[in-house]
Amino acid sequence: MKQLLITLLIIMLSQASLVLAMEEGTLGAGMVNPGYEEQPAWFKTSFLDLGEDVAEATEEGRRVLIYFYQDGCPYCARLLQDNFGQQKISKKTQKHFDVVTVNMWGDREVTDIEGEVMTEKNFAVSMKVMFTPTLLFLNEQGKELLRINGYFPPHKFDLALDFIAGHHEQQGSFRDYLAQHDPAPASGKLHIQPEYLRPPYQLNTIVQLGNKPLLVLFEQKQCADCDELHEDILQRPDSRALSDQFQVVLFDTWSDTPVITPDGQREKVKDWARRLNIQYTPSMVFFDQQGKEVFRSEGYLRAFHVQSVMEYVLSGAYKTEPEFQRFVEAKADALRAQGIEVDLMK
Repeated sequence: MKQLLITLLIIMLSQASLVLAMEEGTLGAGMVNPGYEEQPAWFKTSFLDLGEDVAEATEEGRRVLIYFYQDGCPYCARLLQDNFGQQKISKKTQKHFDVVTVNMWGDREVTDIEGEVMTEKNFAVSMKVMFTPTLLFLNEQGKELLRINGYFPPHKFDLALDFIAGHHEQQGSFRDYLAQHDPAPASGKLHIQPEYLRPPYQLNTIVQLGNKPLLVLFEQKQCADCDELHEDILQRPDSRALSDQFQVVLFDTWSDTPVITPDGQREKVKDWARRLNIQYTPSMVFFDQQGKEVFRSEGYLRAFHVQSVMEYVLSGAYKTEPEFQRFVEAKADALRAQGIEVDLMK
């Protein structure tokens, strides 16, 4: 009985230490907080001297975006996955902003715009941060231009980027800008078609036994480009004639769905997507009958390019012409020579 009590006490103390470490940001080297979400590699590596960050960003023609987060925050995960997982948003942010991350409960030193030094958690308090994510957009003097308390879905977040990147705060409020420009949100659904492969997802067997190459679509629910791909581009007769020549499977990039990958690995879809370095949705990844990836397209493409990607794989042109763009140009030239109009943006 005494030994049991001692064991229970040790367990309770261990759990308390873990919780304290999580709250204070003091986990040992190599340890990761539960709920940790990997941030994009292009986020700024900052010493958290905000005056220097603003000066560096201004010199490069960008503005500073401070991102307050905490591990285990589901809406922080959505920001990183649903928003920065879209090529348009990711590239726009990289072009116009330096993203500086601050752990709401962290102990790194922050030097604020006024030169005062404090911990991350005290800086969060001083900035009255009550939610994660909280996003602060700063101007060239370090003044707050826009604050987003909580999560914005991709279509609304994209407008916030446009508002600050375009210096539209000089003409009016973000509320007015949003009312004038707010687009329709994404559908919030995956477009799984009846002919797509269904579980169990034993893709290694499928590629070996099938007489068609495999096309894996990595998508997500909050993705307007995914909606357009399925509701428009893949519905066109020329597109359907091409896609019918593939075995097609569609996955939510962030899902825990079990899969045996074409190379025989058993893992969750989200882990496979990470291993493949899938960075944007939608991504189209093509595999041959040996389970080898032969080509991929990532992010937003219009119909001509989507169809060209499928032709590039189906024809085997990737084996002899390693530069896809040369293949596209040759196709466009051949069509024009036949008197067929080619519009790359239709």
